Amino acid sequence: MTSMFKKKEPNLIATQKVKDLVNEKFKLDDKSTLSIAELNCHKPDCPPKETVITIRDMDGNAKNWRIHKPINEIVDEDINMLDKKKGSN
Repeated sequence: MTSMFKKKEPNLIATQKVKDLVNEKFKLDDKSTLSIAELNCHKPDCPPKETVITIRDMDGNAKNWRIHKPINEIVDEDINMLDKKKGSN
């Protein structure tokens, strides 16, 4: 029997691919922090999984984007569209 609290293993290859795409797109330097998280949603009006991308600069500024798909389904075009989407602060 599987535990409902069993933690899912992260897809490290897909996560690294997304990080590489974001780094390339925004030309991030070593002082920026990039965070990628896949979240589950249990509300009826949201997708079952979404990926949240956060870039935080040393001066405290942060941008957040949500892509309504799991990390392993994100493609180059999703990342290229980030600057067209308004990132939240």
